[in-house]
Amino acid sequence: MTADEHAERFTRLRPLLFTIVYEILGSATESDDVLQDSYLRWAAVDLARVRDTKSYLAQLVTRQALNALRASARRREDYIGPWLPEPLLLDEHDPSADVVLAESVSMAMLVLLETLTPDERAVFVLREVFGFDYDDIAAAVDKSVVTVRQVAHRAREHVRARRRRFGPVDTARNARITEQFMTAAATGDLEGLLSLLAPDAIWTADSGGRTRAARRPVVGAEKVAAVLMKIFPIGRPDLRIEVVNCNNTPAMVVHSGEGPQGVFLVEITDGKITGIYAVRNPDKLVAVAVPRQISR
Repeated sequence: MTADEHAERFTRLRPLLFTIVYEILGSATESDDVLQDSYLRWAAVDLARVRDTKSYLAQLVTRQALNALRASARRREDYIGPWLPEPLLLDEHDPSADVVLAESVSMAMLVLLETLTPDERAVFVLREVFGFDYDDIAAAVDKSVVTVRQVAHRAREHVRARRRRFGPVDTARNARITEQFMTAAATGDLEGLLSLLAPDAIWTADSGGRTRAARRPVVGAEKVAAVLMKIFPIGRPDLRIEVVNCNNTPAMVVHSGEGPQGVFLVEITDGKITGIYAVRNPDKLVAVAVPRQISR
């Protein structure tokens, strides 16, 4: 087998492998590092001994992702303010037709997955999102099949108890609401903002202490609107707002002359904005420069 054969197999599955690692780590940049390390390990494998390339590579990247997740546990514990996953800028392919994939990369689901242990998270992702059998998952997490079944059940019940009901995505309507939201925020239209926000809307900001931001979630339409009025001051000619698809939801990227200042992901339920995730840590804004492909 040649190096070209290793590269061809890995490249063909890269969107799938990236999605697995991103859902375990919640970081696009760390996922790139894991895939790079995994490829180096893969390049040394005798392909004649690999019966199922997809399963083998999924196990390989899962093990590396778990190592990275455990290594970053202390950094996340010491993080200043809420920790949010890195926004995932998606390419022109719209995954919303695949409801399972769309939900699995949503910011709300990734935040929920943060409440699982590393093993629970990996098992849940591999089983519930990607449909791997228990034998493959057991090899990936170095547990017995019996233990993996127990972990899968525990993780599934945990997620089921805390997840919001996820219905079909109306992409056009959500984009329209996001455009209205962007216009209201940029022009200081308080009444317009309040008309778009659900009464119990939640604002969650991730700055890591690097920029000014609320260090606890802000709850309630009036309070969220007040935060927005401060962040989007009227008449700043250096600000440019772009609407993009991040994590399969409409998102606003705010640019200034110094580069991206924040990514604001809008969660919409029944035609109202129920949540806004504000990622303002400069380290987490690097990822929105590169669109990604995801698959399952």
